[in-house]
Amino acid sequence: MKKITLNPDGDIVKSVREGLEKTGGYCPCRLERTEENKCMCQEFREQIEDPDFEGYCHCMLYYKNKG
Repeated sequence: MKKITLNPDGDIVKSVREGLEKTGGYCPCRLERTEENKCMCQEFREQIEDPDFEGYCHCMLYYKNKG
């Protein structure tokens, strides 16, 4: 079972969420404002589907447990 959680570091979560507000929901860590970079980004959605992946999304807002 896939489990997605927020980063336990509240400062990172706050910073990324502020960035998302400023960019209209696009990953604040990426320069391009494309549909693929809209949070939750395409890269992380693909990583979620990978049964061998465990780790953070690009901006470190979300964490996927392999579980």
